[in-house]
Amino acid sequence: MVKITETVLRDAHQSLIATRMTTEQILGIVEELDKIGYHSLETWGGATFDSCLRFLNEDPWDRLRKIKDKAKNTPLQMLFRGQNILGYRHYADDVVEYFVQKSIANGIDILRIFDALNDVRNFKTAINATIKEKGHVQAAISYTLSDFHTNESFITLAKQLEDMGASSICIKDMAGLLTPYVAYDLVSGIKNAVKIPVQLHTHYTSGVASMTYLKAIEAGVDVVDCAMSPLALGTSQPPTESLVAALKGTEYDTGYDLNKLSDIADYFRPLREDYLKSGLLDPKALSVDANTLKYQVPGGMLSNLISQLKQQGKEDKYEEVLKEVPRVREDAGFPPLVTPTSQIVGTQAVLNVIMGERYKMVTKEFRAMVRGEYGQTPAPISEEFKKKIVGDADIITCRPADLIPNELDKFRGEIAEYIEQEEDVLSYALFDQVATKYFKYRQGQKYKIDPNLANTEEKTHPI
Repeated sequence: MVKITETVLRDAHQSLIATRMTTEQILGIVEELDKIGYHSLETWGGATFDSCLRFLNEDPWDRLRKIKDKAKNTPLQMLFRGQNILGYRHYADDVVEYFVQKSIANGIDILRIFDALNDVRNFKTAINATIKEKGHVQAAISYTLSDFHTNESFITLAKQLEDMGASSICIKDMAGLLTPYVAYDLVSGIKNAVKIPVQLHTHYTSGVASMTYLKAIEAGVDVVDCAMSPLALGTSQPPTESLVAALKGTEYDTGYDLNKLSDIADYFRPLREDYLKSGLLDPKALSVDANTLKYQVPGGMLSNLISQLKQQGKEDKYEEVLKEVPRVREDAGFPPLVTPTSQIVGTQAVLNVIMGERYKMVTKEFRAMVRGEYGQTPAPISEEFKKKIVGDADIITCRPADLIPNELDKFRGEIAEYIEQEEDVLSYALFDQVATKYFKYRQGQKYKIDPNLANTEEKTHPI
């Protein structure tokens, strides 16, 4: 029997509509999803945290608690960026540990922990904290292609992560690069090397995902990630119902009820139409782009590149930028293209093309990555290139977080006037300006409904 992690409440709408599904929309279907028998519901982490605060004026912690209250039977899962947590830089160990503690206390059962560079040192704190809180550690391998990334290297990494305490391994194919027969060999190799379950996550971007799942299932994969059909395909995951139907009556039968799944799809279908009408869902995001296999650019990164070029009035440079991305990636030590390295490499590629000269202008994030602030790159970076990018600055060779002093007390002091729950400190730690704006909005909402507190101009005009 194969199990499925349902991504419709997190990665599906992150991939297709920039994570704009509201808590109200989610809560309307959680109880039905909970009856299916899924391995887990992916509901949190990734970009959901940022989007709740930034765009939806919602508290992500409140969302998690409300989902947990309705999902009585199915484990809740989140995506956790290792030492980056859910943000875009490395945080001190005390912040990582506290975030793990609060995530599990508020309802998360499974933490899928990954590092953008596959640097095992950046897994350590999050894995140990999850074990301490008795959560399930799903350590994820960021899958990519280069001369420095082979099935053998990924199998070795899987074994290292098991030895660090992982409860299961996930092959995280964020760009849809894993092809069927390679998947068969990779899953077989990892299953032979480790004693813990193996899960596969991919995206439909390149058009091969369903075929890849079938071969991975034949190779013995335990769980795969799917999305309900109205929010599947394109830059999202393969459709849940289709895979359930394909496996029905075989030794891999999920046992899920297709009629119940059909009813759930009916819930999301009008939401999809609303997203299309509003422009949140771009039809391009639903298409197949086989060039993904050529340029290795994830779907979300593609949309970012297009947006950056539009802002500069340089849309005609799109193909040139796509060709520049692999060159920048090679210069920088072949990092997998996943948050935050995808944004770092993509933005630098855009600059290189727009400026008409490679590395004439360098972003601080790209400089930081070359310097070693994100960890060790899969391939060594030439000394000549390091000198060109970082000048005489010291190169970091230790675990980057070893250089970051504890931060929690500092953050707590900075937002003392806004704290209504202990989790607010963590929201601020990750997204200081965005969280502060939300806290002010939250205060304003209270003043609006309490006439006794609505006497000052500041309070009656919340941000």
